[in-house]
Amino acid sequence: MPALIEISDPVDPRIDMYREIRERDLVGRKGLFVAEGKVVVEKLTDSAHHHPLSLLIASKRVEALQPIIARLASDVPVYVAAQPVIDAIAGFSMHRGILAIGRRTTVMAADDLLAACEDRAMVLVLSGIANHDNLGGIFRNAAAFGADAVLLDGDCCDPLYRKAIRVSVGATLLVPFARIVRQENMIDLLERHAFSPVALSPTGADLLSDWRPGPRTAVLLGAEGPGLSAKIIGRTRSVRIAMSGGFDSLNVATTSGIVLHHIASVPPK
Repeated sequence: MPALIEISDPVDPRIDMYREIRERDLVGRKGLFVAEGKVVVEKLTDSAHHHPLSLLIASKRVEALQPIIARLASDVPVYVAAQPVIDAIAGFSMHRGILAIGRRTTVMAADDLLAACEDRAMVLVLSGIANHDNLGGIFRNAAAFGADAVLLDGDCCDPLYRKAIRVSVGATLLVPFARIVRQENMIDLLERHAFSPVALSPTGADLLSDWRPGPRTAVLLGAEGPGLSAKIIGRTRSVRIAMSGGFDSLNVATTSGIVLHHIASVPPK
């Protein structure tokens, strides 16, 4: 178990990576990211794809967080500061009392991630999801209903942005994900790995309730508003969720939850 390192000065250089994290997120900096809150940091310590580099804990939370500290490798620094100091470091009131700097350790190409899936698998493919709340909600649903992986196109925001991690309740640290390179055609990629693509659209040809997933299914979701491109929908089976008259769309994270629940509830073909 690592030793605790007391921090009394908010400008101590040892905690530079934690300073003003609201304005200066670590995403994109050498694979580092910020995890916030007990539940999220617990998932970071348990993740097969990421690992903690250090923790910053409010003094009053140390005793309650001992189970997390005990699971850390001995060389992971655990910094401890009084609440006013930790608030000054973070740049806002850190009522959760725990932050961690993590590093992504498993980075797979989309091809390799699909190739690693079992014979029966279900993946989500996201296009243009640029809202961190929506992305976090989708990952949370993916974890809850057992999605095997998430693929993101080049217009999606980063799942390791602090807010996306927090909204997902740490699911972005648990569900494997990969980026589809911009020059790659996502439908060709999916078909190359024997995944049947199904596109969600308010104008879908079939009702979701009438659709049964195959052994290897890829569910495609687009951004609210523009949705999926006509070119993508034209190469897939398209399905829609039945709604009351006069209303034709749902939040994309809500949509993902309904679709994933349907897949988990109906017997596969």
